[in-house]
Amino acid sequence: MAYQHELKVHNNLTRKKEPFVPIDPERVRMYVCGMTVYDYCHIGHARVLVVFDVINRYLRHLYGEEHVTYVRNITDIDDKIIARANENGEDIGALTERFIGFMHEDAKALGVEEPDEEPRATLYMSQIIDMIGMLIEKDHAYPADNGDVYYDVSSFEGYGRLSGKNPDDLRAGSRVEVGEAKRDPLDFVLWKAAKPDEPAWDSPWGKGRPGWHIECSAMSTHSLGQHFDIHGGGLDLQFPHHENEIAQSEGACGCKFVNYWLHNGFVRIDDEKMSKSLGNFFTIRDVLKQYDPEVVRYFILTSHYRSPLNYSDQHLESAKAALTTLYNAMKGLDLPPVEAGEPDGHAERFYAAMDDDFGTSEALAVLFELAHEMNRCRDSEPERAGRYGALLMSLAGLLGLLQRDPQAFLRGGAAAGGPSDEEIDKLIEERILARQNRDFATADRIRDELQAQGIVLEDSPGGTTWRRE
Repeated sequence: MAYQHELKVHNNLTRKKEPFVPIDPERVRMYVCGMTVYDYCHIGHARVLVVFDVINRYLRHLYGEEHVTYVRNITDIDDKIIARANENGEDIGALTERFIGFMHEDAKALGVEEPDEEPRATLYMSQIIDMIGMLIEKDHAYPADNGDVYYDVSSFEGYGRLSGKNPDDLRAGSRVEVGEAKRDPLDFVLWKAAKPDEPAWDSPWGKGRPGWHIECSAMSTHSLGQHFDIHGGGLDLQFPHHENEIAQSEGACGCKFVNYWLHNGFVRIDDEKMSKSLGNFFTIRDVLKQYDPEVVRYFILTSHYRSPLNYSDQHLESAKAALTTLYNAMKGLDLPPVEAGEPDGHAERFYAAMDDDFGTSEALAVLFELAHEMNRCRDSEPERAGRYGALLMSLAGLLGLLQRDPQAFLRGGAAAGGPSDEEIDKLIEERILARQNRDFATADRIRDELQAQGIVLEDSPGGTTWRRE
């Protein structure tokens, strides 16, 4: 009997694990808050990219490629972008285009599939203005004397239910900043009046630009409808960004906004919060200079997406060793097509882990079970080992792993450092010749020289292969 999937997800709106029931199984819809593009992506962004890429892949596995719509936005106008462009003395469009390009390069390196849509805030100005107008019309927002438009938090019953924060407690610790004209300290800006030397768009309330929160409400509802299945992002966005999105979207549309709210946990560096001020801030590009992108992806998936992820060289080295073990198991096998319903239950255990709120760490453990079985029967039952290998590659593909030629991974590549592939192959030929001539001292010297440079030789009846440590 085929495995029956029962996907459950932890919904931060209800603070419990719930069965995932899409509004329309023919069109599962997910929106994830993407990057604000004024700098290189850091390792925290890498986690968002990889986590929701795996969720997207698994939803497509369950419901079919054509039945899932994944939207990940780009914030290409906000205070930080304007400040950085002014600091650089360059056009805002040029700045954002450059860093969008860098973001795409980083995502591709990490094996992240492109979303179905990637809306940019500056291209949705009419939708943003329309939504603000709806909020004013429904008495959820008001134009202020300073030209700004604010959301009236007191008009929305249930504000704080996503984050678990009490509005009265929030008010007690808030104050109105100089220059603000809002009625309540909790009210937040929807439209900012134009300032000198800042980009601005025409609106019924005068020239200006949108606040950050309204951008996502307009983009998500335009792309996926007023009510959709999943909204995701980093835990740092839960309040106030996602809380404000709910207030805006439900206030404007008069219906439930999102059924399931998913947030990935923070990344810590050697058990400390990542911060530029602490000097422990790593961009994806920094990390990829030292580690293969698939190693970084594997490392991110070793922890449950909701848990904190502690970044350290030790953990990256462990991820490298683990991935090397899996690729070594696949090396040299003849992999047949995968057949459904493997008899030993590995696929079922993998699916059960993923169906339990995308439990990637438990799913990875199943991959190691398969690798163990492959190694156990490699010589005695090569066909069986091949079937295990095919299943391993198929299941790992749902995590975006183990899709490369094993030898290509094990040999590292151009960024691996040390001698080139050609230099290594030449030394191996010299060693083979030395052994044929019974010049074992020379053969051992070559092996030791390569070992000192991180090159491991593996002799077998079929010849000598190599890999980088």
